[in-house]
Amino acid sequence: MATKLFVGGISWDTREDALMELFSSVGTVVSAVILTDKFSGKSKGFGFVEMSTEEEAKKAIEQLNGALLDGRNLTVSEARPQAPRDENGGGFRRGGGDSRRGGNGGGRGGFGGRRENRY
Repeated sequence: MATKLFVGGISWDTREDALMELFSSVGTVVSAVILTDKFSGKSKGFGFVEMSTEEEAKKAIEQLNGALLDGRNLTVSEARPQAPRDENGGGFRRGGGDSRRGGNGGGRGGFGGRRENRY
């Protein structure tokens, strides 16, 4: 078992120091992070806590899964590794291409391919 834990159900008002304080009651906390939206800065409602040992991580899952923090019940589980992303960041393809060959470039917009007038 890893020492990094996923914590879900975090209130948008909860701060990292409150999360760290809660998990400190179980053992030594190495780090506590609440993820935020990069544009708005608002909490995404989940984060990660890293405990110093696997035993403390197990104890945290047993004791804090379902615990109440800032009016919300937390979900605590072992963190899974992040899935690999493809080289363009996992989003839609944008731009590029040559419009003469059916690409999405040349200022034509859309999803590529040639548009014919059907009327």
